[in-house]
Amino acid sequence: MKLNTCPAVICIYGPTAAGKTALSIELAKQLDGEIISVDSALIYRGMDIGTAKPSLAERQGIPHHLLDICDPAETYSASEFQRDATSLIEKILARGHTPILVGGTMLYFKALLEGMSALPESDANVRQQLQFELDTHGLATLHQRLAEVDPEAAARIHPNDPQRTLRALEVYQLSGKPMTQLVQQRQGALNYPIYQFAVAPQQRALLHERIAQRFDQMLAEGFQQEVEALFKRNDLHPDLPAIRSVGYRQMWHYLTGELTYQAMKERGIIATRQLAKRQLTWLRGWPDVHWLDTFAHDKLDQVRSRLQQPTEKFSVKD
Repeated sequence: MKLNTCPAVICIYGPTAAGKTALSIELAKQLDGEIISVDSALIYRGMDIGTAKPSLAERQGIPHHLLDICDPAETYSASEFQRDATSLIEKILARGHTPILVGGTMLYFKALLEGMSALPESDANVRQQLQFELDTHGLATLHQRLAEVDPEAAARIHPNDPQRTLRALEVYQLSGKPMTQLVQQRQGALNYPIYQFAVAPQQRALLHERIAQRFDQMLAEGFQQEVEALFKRNDLHPDLPAIRSVGYRQMWHYLTGELTYQAMKERGIIATRQLAKRQLTWLRGWPDVHWLDTFAHDKLDQVRSRLQQPTEKFSVKD
């Protein structure tokens, strides 16, 4: 199978438990493709069961990227993903292969396709100075200063939110420009045409059923033991992004005695449903997406048909 528009990038979106992995692997086999994971939990080593990470058997013969690249104690930002994914796409295309990006972390997709805001990195000296002023004069004074230099940001940021107020003032001091202006100036948008697909059941009840089944399967496969191994390390805590991942947070609270086993299971399933709802809400506003029903037997045929048609670079629709 060949793409009508070449070179191009394929993106496969969808809520958790919708069937993205299986479709991407089948597609990669037919397209001589390489898969780039777009998932903020699959980046972590030692977190396989609770993230439904593709097994080594599933990955057999298909290069997978951005799996197991971080320790759970580390953080990984959207800008780092954009940098790494862009570099991988270039290398995959240079090999004559097709990049297939698959996952449900829509913030990562947004960073890659639209580019990142041109905000300056945080500066410890400026932040220390602003913190001193906060402690000395109070948050109301700093929020008023923000209203003078960036009224739109001040309107968006609650007067009782010190973290965002300080960041907006820091950006202004470092750049001499309002954060509102810089946010609108994105850099590094993906410069290749893309084919976009979203996989999801047509009925929400069916997705909820799949989520509950997956959680039960994870428990049967040893999810508790996986989190216990992280728990015993003593250098991890529930405020880390890895441990805040859906399922891991609830199991962590079970291990600390804060939840019963049944409550852990119920809250884990509910949190996964909420994640799926957020993913679907984001996707419904996404431009130029071809939707595929999870339970359709001809998903691959639909994808093939779309790939025979021309496509264009990603563009944000108003």
